[in-house]
Amino acid sequence: MTVHSLLTPENSTIIFIDHQPQMTFGVASIDRQTLINNTVGLAKAAKVFNVPTILTTVETQSFSGYMWPQLLELFPDQTPIERTSMNSWEDTKFVAEVERIGRKKLVIAALWTEVCLVFPAIQALEAGYEVYFVVDASGGTSQIAHDMAVQRLIQAGAVPVTWQQVLLEYQRDWARKETYDAVIEIVKEHSGAYGVGVEYAYTMVHGAPPSNAKATALTHA
Repeated sequence: MTVHSLLTPENSTIIFIDHQPQMTFGVASIDRQTLINNTVGLAKAAKVFNVPTILTTVETQSFSGYMWPQLLELFPDQTPIERTSMNSWEDTKFVAEVERIGRKKLVIAALWTEVCLVFPAIQALEAGYEVYFVVDASGGTSQIAHDMAVQRLIQAGAVPVTWQQVLLEYQRDWARKETYDAVIEIVKEHSGAYGVGVEYAYTMVHGAPPSNAKATALTHA
């Protein structure tokens, strides 16, 4: 039985596959604004913890459109690996980048779950990698398509995670002050009720000024 140790910023690579407009239009398993929120939250986690990140797109010019600007803005020095194959693992440039980074734990989010996530995840498992697929930063063309893809991945040996789970697994200890403030900002912006609770605790319990007051003070400093 494989024992999947905890994810750390030092042992994993984060991969974003086909977060593009046309692929987003076809998603029906998750609210699409929530999908964007979760995916950007995951990308910010990668950025804060300096986790190697791979961006890849399919048929940008002829069908799918450019990768979401929210992701491109977070990784301005990266050009997404462009493919024709639905299966990223059949693209030599993509596999070469995974091998160059050299980490065995692959954290993957993709559109669509039943195609662009399942295909490379299964082949990565076959190639000896551990795959952690981000369920709520991926989406399928129907709820059943997404759910069956998730079941297939689990049966193949991949591990389902959520974007916030990845963020907090990287942080692990609130005494890690070098990333504490940035993680809290991600939580407040992307974690819904959890983020609201953090803001409440800061302002009402600990007496910190509201976030907008802090921003205003900085603007007029």
